[in-house]
Amino acid sequence: MSVRVLKPGLLSSLQDGGRPGHAALGVGRAGAMDAPAWRLVNALVGNTRGEAAIECTLLGPTLRFDQPAVIALGGAAIVAHVGGVAIPMWTHCALPAGSVLTLGGIAVGCRAYLAVRGGFDVPPLLGSRSSDLHARLGHAHGRALRAGDVLPLGSAAAPPMRAGDEAIRMLPWSLDPQPWFDFRQRPLALLRGSHFDRLEAGSQERLYRARFVLSKDSNRTAGRLDGHTLRLQAPLELISEAALPGTLQLPPSGQPIALLAEAPVTGGYPRIGQIAAVDLPLLAQRRPGDTVCFRESTLDEALARLAAREQRLQRLLTVIARRLASSEEYSP
Repeated sequence: MSVRVLKPGLLSSLQDGGRPGHAALGVGRAGAMDAPAWRLVNALVGNTRGEAAIECTLLGPTLRFDQPAVIALGGAAIVAHVGGVAIPMWTHCALPAGSVLTLGGIAVGCRAYLAVRGGFDVPPLLGSRSSDLHARLGHAHGRALRAGDVLPLGSAAAPPMRAGDEAIRMLPWSLDPQPWFDFRQRPLALLRGSHFDRLEAGSQERLYRARFVLSKDSNRTAGRLDGHTLRLQAPLELISEAALPGTLQLPPSGQPIALLAEAPVTGGYPRIGQIAAVDLPLLAQRRPGDTVCFRESTLDEALARLAAREQRLQRLLTVIARRLASSEEYSP
């Protein structure tokens, strides 16, 4: 089974949970920018092994399915249709062989996810099928999808469709995206970094009170925050130290840079803050021109929120698996 890319979209790539644990080799994590959305769409098609999905950025791809397939869409709301049939978000749909799925633009948010039952079965590298676009690791040397790419699908149970059935069938239920999507663009929790005290007093205050704007130059490696300039009390000469997604750096330009999924494993800029891991998916859904602002947080609060989210997510994943196992219902 395979899927052919007819149009690649703006920036579409294969992503899973990433490749943690290889920083000592100089290899970053990569993986889905919005991990809860990626996990939920996989659950909706019955995937349980961290299968790779397609991450769509602002404008999705057009894909042809050679065989019947079960798909799910989640994350930012994206326009999707097969022929004249609209494909809904946050549920799963059974597509007949030969279906051409067109994913259009994203009006709110930045990244949507397409999961297929069985996952995209490209060769793994260091335990992951994620494409690291910055380090050129993964499918096709870590590049974005291109027209003409043929993506193999993993083995999975065929959808419950009768021979010759050309109808698209959908589950009669779907998930509520409200708990998992930042419609209000609320402030992100930011812990003080190791060099926060080196900021000028005015810059310390501005960091937590100003409204920054995500730059058009942002990507999966980092998001540059425009609109306000922060200054140090005095220049710092630093050696490179460990960095990770969520680290907020201050380069000489004075415009903060938030490291994201493809963050380098080391960095030499002052580390003025660390965005709480629980809020990184919210930042991943900000698009260029969106507002980014922070509120001060502590490590204890950040860990408690992350644990609470994981508990809620695990409960929901369990419910999804139970409902899929009880019946595979479709409406015509």
